[in-house]
Amino acid sequence: DLSLLRFISAELTRGYFLEHNEAKYTERRERVYTCMRIPKELEKLMFFGIFLCLDAFLYVFTLLPLRVFLAMFRFITLPCYGLRDRRLLQPAQVCDMLKGVILVICYFMMHYVDYSMMYHLIRGQSVIKLYIIYNMLEVADRLISSFGQDILDALYWTATEPKERKRAHIGVIPHFFMAVLYVFLHAILIMVQATTLNVAFNSHNKSLLTIMMSNNFVEIKGSVFKKFEKNNLFQMSNSDIKERFTNYVLLLIVCLRNMEQFSWNPDHLWVLFPDVCMVVASEIAVDIVKHAFITKFNDITADVYSEYRASLAFDLVSSRQKNAYTDYSDSVSRRMGFIPLPLAVLLIRVVTSSIKVQGVLAYVCVVLFYCGLISLKVLNSIVLLGKSCQYVKEAKMEEKLFNPVLTATPGKPAGKQQGTFKSTQGISTDENGSTSVTNQPVHQKENMPSLLVTSNSDQFLTTPDGEEKDISQDSSELKHRSAKKDLLEIDRFTICGNRID
Repeated sequence: DLSLLRFISAELTRGYFLEHNEAKYTERRERVYTCMRIPKELEKLMFFGIFLCLDAFLYVFTLLPLRVFLAMFRFITLPCYGLRDRRLLQPAQVCDMLKGVILVICYFMMHYVDYSMMYHLIRGQSVIKLYIIYNMLEVADRLISSFGQDILDALYWTATEPKERKRAHIGVIPHFFMAVLYVFLHAILIMVQATTLNVAFNSHNKSLLTIMMSNNFVEIKGSVFKKFEKNNLFQMSNSDIKERFTNYVLLLIVCLRNMEQFSWNPDHLWVLFPDVCMVVASEIAVDIVKHAFITKFNDITADVYSEYRASLAFDLVSSRQKNAYTDYSDSVSRRMGFIPLPLAVLLIRVVTSSIKVQGVLAYVCVVLFYCGLISLKVLNSIVLLGKSCQYVKEAKMEEKLFNPVLTATPGKPAGKQQGTFKSTQGISTDENGSTSVTNQPVHQKENMPSLLVTSNSDQFLTTPDGEEKDISQDSSELKHRSAKKDLLEIDRFTICGNRID
C-alpha cells in the first residue's frame, strides 16, 4: 500500500554504500589532495624561477661590465701578441660587447625622457582611463617581449656568424640600430607601467590600486576554463614567473621614487609597506587559485611542477658546459620571455636620478655596494647550480646532457670528448681533467648534433614491414617519454596569452 507515511519512512531510513563506486570516490579524494599540494609545489617552482631571473638580472650589473672590460682589453692588446687566432674576439665576447654598448646608449637616451612630466600627465587622467591604459601596457609588454629576444638573437648571430658563408642578412649595423630602438622603447614602456603603479599607490582613495589588483582575478576567468596540456601549463608557469619578478622590480622602482620625494624619510616606507604587501599577496593568491583549478579540470598531477623545475635546471646546467650553445641569461629570456636589458636600463636610470653621489665617502659606498652585488651574484649562481644538478639527477636527465659529439680536431676519437656528469658539483671533466663549467666554448662544425635528445620519429619512416610489432611495443614507451622531451625540445614558449595548439 502506498501512503505518505510510508514514503516519509523510506526517505528517513534509506541507505546507500559508497564502496560500490570506490574508484570514482578515490579519484575525487586524489583531486582534493592534488589541490592541497598545488600551493607548495607551485611556490617551489616560482621560488626557483624567480632566483633564475634574479641571476640573469644581476649578471647585467655585475659580471657583464667585467666581461666587457676583458673583451676590450683583449681587443686593444691583441696586436702585441700577433694574430695567432683567426678570430679577433670570441663569439661570447662579441655578444658581451654588443650588450654593453646597447646598455650605455639606451641609458643616455633615457635622460631625454622626463619622469616627472610623465607622472603628472598620468596622474591627471581619470581612474577608468588609467585602468584601460594599464591593461594596454600589459598586452604591449607581452607582445614586444616576444619579438625583442628575436631581434637580439638576430644581432648576436649576425655579428658572430662565420664569414666564409654567403651573406644572407642586411648587415650588423641595421640589426644593431633595431636592437637599440627595441631596448629603448621597451624601457619606456616599463617606465610608463611603473609610473601608473606609482600613481595608484599615491591616490588618496586607493581606488585605482584596488581596480588594478582586481584585474589579476579577471585573469582567472580567462585561463581556468580552457583546455591545457602539460606544455601549455609550462608556458603559463614561465610567464607567471616572469610577471612576478617584473612586478617586484616595478615595486622597487615605485618605492625608490616615493622615498626620494619624501627626502628618504624611513617613516614613509612603513606607509607604503601595506600596499606593497597587498599587491604581492594578490599575485600569489591569483596564481595559486589559477593553477589549482587548471590542474583539476585537466587531470594534471602536482608532480608536473617538479618536471618543470627540472627542465629549467637542465637549461642552467647545459649553459655551464664546455660546448654550450648559448649564454644562460639569453636562455632565460627565450624560456620565460624575461629580457633583462630594458629593465636594467630603467632601474639604472631611476637609481642615478634618485640617489646623488657626492664626496669620497659616497664613492666608497658605491664601490662597496658593487662588491656586495658581485658577492650576491656569485653566491646565487653557486646555490642555483648545485640545486639544478640535484633536480637534474632526480629527474634522471644526466644522459641528455652529455652525448657523444663530433670533434673539430682530426685524429681524436669522438668518445674521448664526452664528459662525465658530476651530480654533486654540476661540472664535467674532459680527458685532461680540466673542468668545463668555466672554460671557453670550442668552435664546432655545422653538422654537430645537438646536446639535447632528438626525436626518434625518423626511424619509423624507414622501418621494414617485418618490424611492425617492435614499433607497437616501443610506442607505449615513447608516449611516457614524450612529456619530458617536449619540455626540452621547445626552445621558446608563447608569452602573449595561453595559446592552445
